[in-house]
Amino acid sequence: MSLGGHFWTLAPFVRDSLVPPEVPAFTEWQTTCSDPVIGPVPLSGDLSTEGTSNTLLVIVHGLGGSSTSYYAKRAALAARRAGIHSLRLNLRGADRRGADYYHAGLTDDLVATLESGAFGGYEHILVIAYSLGGNMMLRYLSDRPDPRIRATAAVCAPVDLAAGAHGIDQPHRVAYRRHVLRGLKEIYAGVAARRDVPLPVDDALRIDSIERWDDEVIAPRHGFDNARDYWAKTSACFVLKDVRVPTLFLAEERDPMVLYKDVRLWLDDADNLTRVVTRQGGHVGFPRKVDLGIGTRGTVEDQIIQWMLAPT
Repeated sequence: MSLGGHFWTLAPFVRDSLVPPEVPAFTEWQTTCSDPVIGPVPLSGDLSTEGTSNTLLVIVHGLGGSSTSYYAKRAALAARRAGIHSLRLNLRGADRRGADYYHAGLTDDLVATLESGAFGGYEHILVIAYSLGGNMMLRYLSDRPDPRIRATAAVCAPVDLAAGAHGIDQPHRVAYRRHVLRGLKEIYAGVAARRDVPLPVDDALRIDSIERWDDEVIAPRHGFDNARDYWAKTSACFVLKDVRVPTLFLAEERDPMVLYKDVRLWLDDADNLTRVVTRQGGHVGFPRKVDLGIGTRGTVEDQIIQWMLAPT
């Protein structure tokens, strides 16, 4: 793994932490998702509606992230430059309010979001989803997506969850693993303060692998037998052939969190996706002047949005 991949994974995060970027003006959006086990679950997000537009960009964060993740802000800024509205979505629990916690195949959150009355007036919907959010979005697209969805993009998505978990659980990726788990544990502790959870909080806080987290936290809450059953039933790699919506899949050869070798095989069989593989960034982080080779200009998010808006 090249040092450049690590740099572009870490540098944008550090920069955002030290000098938070401007974000478009936004209001808080809320709706409710009906869960078959625990009942109504609130969802939230940051909705930016500057100017008039008939198009909404839905931005889905990655594992342990939220609407405030730097890449979500970056996408919202690109949407404003393109003259369209945006929603930086919090998957359930990501706003740290203790509602519940999501998993990689929980498409109900996207269904409830797009069915929200607040978005009934939009003629076109675009979706850009990062990392684990990309897996969730692809699962959603493989079933019965909202007919208003014009195009989508998955950025550094771990479509083979078993391979992804095993990769990030390797000893030399401990820093990335602990960063992701830190966010998940924050969400879990908030849920535990409000209702019963599968594992005592103190035990959950001691977990130091994605496999154990999926086995002891995700699986029992969401009805899977174990981590392997969860991965097998929710990995997007098995349904890529069913995605019919125009979709850009952006992978990075130097990604230190979602290894390109773990997605390459599946991409070779995904004829319905437009595949772009770069060697100039890291995990969801890229230099400003990366050319994706799709005939557009600007930042990675600018180029993706222009591609999604182009006539089909």
